[in-house]
Amino acid sequence: MRAFYHDDDTITDYREDHDSGIPVSEQELLKLGLIYHNLDSLEKVDKLANERNYQNRDQIEISPTSFETPEILKSKLDNFFKEHIHEDEEIRYIIDGEGFFDVRSKDDKWIRIKVFQNDLLILPPGIYHRFTLSNKNFIKALRLFKDEPKWIPLPRPVDDNQYRQAYLKSIET
Repeated sequence: MRAFYHDDDTITDYREDHDSGIPVSEQELLKLGLIYHNLDSLEKVDKLANERNYQNRDQIEISPTSFETPEILKSKLDNFFKEHIHEDEEIRYIIDGEGFFDVRSKDDKWIRIKVFQNDLLILPPGIYHRFTLSNKNFIKALRLFKDEPKWIPLPRPVDDNQYRQAYLKSIET
C-alpha cells in the first residue's frame, strides 16, 4: 500500500497515479478510521474475518476481459469513481493486480491509496470515497461483509446520513 495526497488533476485519466508528492502515513489513515493490513495468506484473512465477525464474502475481478465491451468496463469504473459513502464497512483484500481507493481527509482533500496484492483495506461506514483501477487495468479482490453481501453507494452529499454523522464524530479531535 502506498498513500499520498491526490494532485487534484481532473483532466488526466483517473487510472494514473496522480501523486502530489505529499505522502500520507498509515497512522494518518488510522486517524481517519481506515485499517490497513498486509496479509500474505488466505488463512490470515480468514483469521481477521473471524476476529471482526465478517460472515460473508465474494470475489470480484475487474479487467477488460471481465466485461463484454470496453464501454461496459468504462461505465462500471465511472460508477465506482463517483464519490459516495456506504452504511457498512468496505473491506477489500487484494488477491492480484492493483487499484486506487481515494478517501476524503478531515479537510476534504483527496487522499489516494494505491493497493497491491496482499493488501487488505477496511474503510469505515460514512467516509466519502471512490475507487478505480490503476493503469494496469486489472484487479482481483475478495470482498468481505459482516452480513449479506451488498454494495449500496450513497452519492455525495449525504451529510445528514446517520452513518456519515457517526463517522464525523468518530474522527473529531
